[in-house]
Amino acid sequence: MNGFDIKDYLRNKRELIDNYLREYFSRTFNPERLYQAVTYSLFAGGKRLRPILAISAFEACGGQAEDVLPQASSIELIHTYSLIHDDLPAMDDDDLRRGKPTNHKVFGEAMAILAGDALLTEAFFMFTEGDRFKAENLKEALRILAEAAGARGMVGGQAEDILSENSEPEPDRLEFIHKHKTGALIAASVTISPVLLGVDTRRRQALNSYGQKIGLAFQIIDDILDIIGEDKRLGKKTGADIEKGKMTYPALYGLEASRKKATALIEEAVKELSIFGSSATPLVEIARYILNRME
Repeated sequence: MNGFDIKDYLRNKRELIDNYLREYFSRTFNPERLYQAVTYSLFAGGKRLRPILAISAFEACGGQAEDVLPQASSIELIHTYSLIHDDLPAMDDDDLRRGKPTNHKVFGEAMAILAGDALLTEAFFMFTEGDRFKAENLKEALRILAEAAGARGMVGGQAEDILSENSEPEPDRLEFIHKHKTGALIAASVTISPVLLGVDTRRRQALNSYGQKIGLAFQIIDDILDIIGEDKRLGKKTGADIEKGKMTYPALYGLEASRKKATALIEEAVKELSIFGSSATPLVEIARYILNRME
């Protein structure tokens, strides 16, 4: 054992991010109802995995967590916007998220849509906070994040997910959905950090590959948990993928093969970090933490 406590690490980093977000959103805006809708979902108890990944990658490259807080935290705004919109009746039509009624159930569909819009655009405003990075590095990182969040990333994956409902599972189509809908933003989370710091291409590529692999593994595990998980533990309704005819790894390959695929991806992701030595210990343990969600 290396003596590293992943639970303590995640808790400490989550507290750091939450404190930043609460301070940032202590500056209220009007209409008050929109502010309430935005903060309702943002502070609904998320794991903050994506910003934590950004911070961990930043630290692995020699940076300090506090220096990248605006950029890392902005990713959580994008993630939260995507959840609000995913839950809408026109999309996944979910009533429960993180153990609470979904945004549109509390504030109505129109305000939920606007809350998501506000979070997405505010994310890019937040990303440019501070003056710690070179302009060209900030610009490149911003482009990476925008691509991951948009039509060539998360939005494209969500669109294909909707278009594929009640279709025969196809391996290439399934991988496209998972790599884009979930994997793109996770990969971007770890890729922006070396870009902001201007580190060498080799380390950038290693982190990008790590991010892509854990991103795909994360969604495969989500597919598995939708079958074997419990509503109360996950904070959302299980079995929804089957009800809606979603294209998933268990539907195509079965549970056991899906478990093996997720495990292999996590092992491959960890190997990508070898060039970082012990500075990547948090990233290694986060990958294993993601895998342990299946247990």
